[in-house]
Amino acid sequence: MANESWIPNYSPSNDFSLANIPFGIISTPEDQTLRPAIAIGGFALDLKTWLAIVNKEKLADVFSGVDIDQLDHALSQPTLNSFAALGRPVHRIVRKGLQDLLHKDTPYAELLRDDENARTKTLSRLSDVTMHLPMEIGDYTDFYAGYHHAYAVGVMFRGPENALQPNYTHLPVGYHGRASSIVVDGTPIRRPVGQILLDPKAEPKKPVTGPTRKLDIELELGCFISKPNKMGESVDVKQAEEHIFGYVLLNDWSARDIQAWEYVPLGPFNGKNFGTTISAWVVLADALEPFKVKTEIDNKTELQEYLKGEEDKTVFDIKLEVDLTTADGSTNTIGRTSSKYLMWSFPQMIAHHTLGGCSMRPGDLLGSGTISGPGGVEERGSLLEMTENGKKEVLLAGMNARTFLKDGDSITLRGFCADDGKGVRVGFGRCSGTVHGGPQR
Repeated sequence: MANESWIPNYSPSNDFSLANIPFGIISTPEDQTLRPAIAIGGFALDLKTWLAIVNKEKLADVFSGVDIDQLDHALSQPTLNSFAALGRPVHRIVRKGLQDLLHKDTPYAELLRDDENARTKTLSRLSDVTMHLPMEIGDYTDFYAGYHHAYAVGVMFRGPENALQPNYTHLPVGYHGRASSIVVDGTPIRRPVGQILLDPKAEPKKPVTGPTRKLDIELELGCFISKPNKMGESVDVKQAEEHIFGYVLLNDWSARDIQAWEYVPLGPFNGKNFGTTISAWVVLADALEPFKVKTEIDNKTELQEYLKGEEDKTVFDIKLEVDLTTADGSTNTIGRTSSKYLMWSFPQMIAHHTLGGCSMRPGDLLGSGTISGPGGVEERGSLLEMTENGKKEVLLAGMNARTFLKDGDSITLRGFCADDGKGVRVGFGRCSGTVHGGPQR
């Protein structure tokens, strides 16, 4: 089978199958140096160490057409920015070369499979490595491309007649966030403190300062930029795919009560800037290509020319799940949906982001906005929607219930694509964080 590997206990149904080959940054107890790796099955392959072991002439066979010195430099860095900047054609060649290297019938057996010394030095169980932020993130922009989330929240606060703002179907709505508090899977999240209006109907308005009482999640997909554009130049939507490095799961933690008081007139601030969690492994754009589909959202608005692409299939059918684990260890899956419910594609987001000449750089991160489905509570991507802003409870096992998150709660996002007919699975691993008490003041 095309998807079989010699890696111990390998299964093509693993998130990190041969069809995937995601990239990340690891360290190990033996070597605390941050370095690039790929995930395959239950193992991480240390690329920096492996490239140092193998003869450059043999590497040129594995990665035909790639400048090996340039690749070696890029994959010796503590982030993936330099590798991302090499561009999608290079990513494609490197991914294919690694797939060949790790295949059961590899033509490069002597470079790893049959070299015990190389295997010992470069392969570690995923449970034995520490994961780090994969990219140095210069800028972060969060969009609002999840139609069903935007509509549901709009109905909640403005009624069905005015649920969507007039601009929503004309352009990918977004705002510039901050990159300093983006963290990798497993990093604890402190409950934020901010100004809260306890009684919105009271006059005059008198906020109090304290920990949020409405701590929420947002189920999103994140996109990393690879190819930059110069300031003053825009990116053609038809070429925007070439500017994409890969994708991660993203949880944009939100304090709804802080956000509600502060967001007029300039938008979210302290209610959104205290933490954003991303999954550790970057799934390359090419790995997701077989799972492209047409968006499920029928936008009848005539688009501006700069947003009109050539492809019918513009989004991915990534199966998404949200697990909530309470402090006592009880886990409940509270949400299931798909990224096919995004109305705007990432190429459209990039085209709009750069329309006025904004430059983007390798490592810049775009968030899709909260992804929800058209069905019931179980398809929602935030507690705000699930509980109608705290009016209803999400029931959990053991007589537990939530309107918003409590200290000690853990949230885990999962996502994967699958072609059951071919036995192929491409997954993201997990994107998790545990809520701790508020910061010291």
